[in-house]
Amino acid sequence: MGDMKATRAAYGEALCELAEKYPQLVVLDADLSSATMTKTFAAQYPDRFFNCGIAEANMTGIAAGMAACGLKPFTDTFAIFAAGRAYEQVRNSIAYPGLGVTVVGSHGGVSVGEDGATHQMIEDLSLMRTIPGMTVVNPCDANEMKLAVEALINYDGPSYLRLGRSPVETVTDTADGYSFEIGKGVTLRDGKDITIAATGLCVQMSLKAAEILSQEGIDARVLDIHTIKPLDGDLILKAAKETGVILTVEEHNVIGGLGGAVAEYVGSTFPVPVIRHGVNDEFGRSGKAAEVLSYFGLDPETVAAKAREAIKLKR
Repeated sequence: MGDMKATRAAYGEALCELAEKYPQLVVLDADLSSATMTKTFAAQYPDRFFNCGIAEANMTGIAAGMAACGLKPFTDTFAIFAAGRAYEQVRNSIAYPGLGVTVVGSHGGVSVGEDGATHQMIEDLSLMRTIPGMTVVNPCDANEMKLAVEALINYDGPSYLRLGRSPVETVTDTADGYSFEIGKGVTLRDGKDITIAATGLCVQMSLKAAEILSQEGIDARVLDIHTIKPLDGDLILKAAKETGVILTVEEHNVIGGLGGAVAEYVGSTFPVPVIRHGVNDEFGRSGKAAEVLSYFGLDPETVAAKAREAIKLKR
């Protein structure tokens, strides 16, 4: 695994790196540019940055108007506000007319830590996934985030992009043959005994869990599912057929997120056991990020334990 960097930091860098290449790119923020990391873009491209204040619903409507005029807006705020407070505007002003706005939800999941349950958004992937026509992307590291930003600039339609607060290790590398494509998951580690399908920082947790399992003779496949919707059905189906059981791991409510998407697909195509691991339908807790993740079992040791339990369900 490589260098440590938060996906929100990589996102801010990507906006600046891509600005000259894509003059249609504009950035809107709800008075959180120091946290969402759009502040550098604001300094370098002040004519293309719009601080809409603490008015997320209004920001969403403005972005919809800009997209209708041919611009490519990225709206930025915390995930709790992007997917929660502005849900109706995202649904009706952006998704219903099919406009090319990327709604960016920063500080997603319980790793927000000390901000506590009110700001630990664990329903955003579910809420955005249920909106017709919405694409939902949750990169696992800085490299993947930068590639996702450019892909979404070129994507013609509504999308949601989740950013993380905490630094994470880089596990994707184009030098190793990695490539990013919306709707296409990536096999980061092959294996025959179980598939661990993960998203966001849980990809790193799952790779470490696979190392623990390998010392016990268990061969775990690890999938990086950066796009929750559209789900890579071909990759999931292949995993179901070849390993016979799937464990999903996500920093999100087990209802409606990655686990829900995988279970729905597998259940209707090639039924095998699907065990959903994440936040078990409860609100978050306040504490240091690592402590909160551990509390919810989002650590390599617990993921490995869940994998052992899942294997017992294989026919």
